[in-house]
Amino acid sequence: MGKVNVCLKRSYIIVISLIAVGSALLLGGTLFNHGYYYQNEEMEETLLTGIHAMYIISTITLALTIIGVYGACKENKWALILFAVGMILGSLFMIFIEVIGLAVRPEMAEGLKMQYLHMLPLNNASESFIDSMNEIQMHLQCCGLDQGYLDWGYYIPESCLCDEESTNPCVAAPRDSSLFEHVVDDQPIMIYNESCIPLLIAHEVKTIHTVCGIFLGITLFWILSVVLCIFILCRLSKKEDIPVVVYSPQAKAGNYTILADAAEYT
Repeated sequence: MGKVNVCLKRSYIIVISLIAVGSALLLGGTLFNHGYYYQNEEMEETLLTGIHAMYIISTITLALTIIGVYGACKENKWALILFAVGMILGSLFMIFIEVIGLAVRPEMAEGLKMQYLHMLPLNNASESFIDSMNEIQMHLQCCGLDQGYLDWGYYIPESCLCDEESTNPCVAAPRDSSLFEHVVDDQPIMIYNESCIPLLIAHEVKTIHTVCGIFLGITLFWILSVVLCIFILCRLSKKEDIPVVVYSPQAKAGNYTILADAAEYT
């Protein structure tokens, strides 16, 4: 069994320790979100499936990092092989998820659009959805879903009003809307002109890109740990060069005899 370079071993332990810390944080965040949504009774089937997936990924990754640290410290080949195989399978799974996420972007955008269009007309929507729309309109600086303020009919909410720091275009509100009920002057009331569905879709696509970028960074970090693990396994599998012992007829006790003779004269 060969000797592993100290710098190589330390680099490997540092990398998988960082992976272990990330896995522990992911597990803690998953526990927190699970408890939060469970208390608020907002647990949907899709969300529950995602939480269970996060439990599995974080737990398995944390267990593999523990095995990897043990294998490096004890120079145990089987522990290192188990870590390498597990992380390779995990990296392939992450790459698969990233490809799927990028491939389903058009379908997700179309599904999101149809989901919001089913909420029209907005004046007949539920109170909870109207509250959500008010927050969306103030945050994204938009009004309505598909046809702008026309989706609200007569009752245009105040969340459509443009503020002084608005960056999106604004138009004058129709005078036969609810915004002019308590207005006595002829000053126009400006509201957001752009509808919210394009902005919501752009926001979702940006979120998908961000998540895929994070997953790509994690995957590259996992691949780095696998590469370092393979280097350690190669060093452990390399046989050390043992010097061959050769008998020499000149290797006699003559020198010791001289020392012994010298001792007799003293």
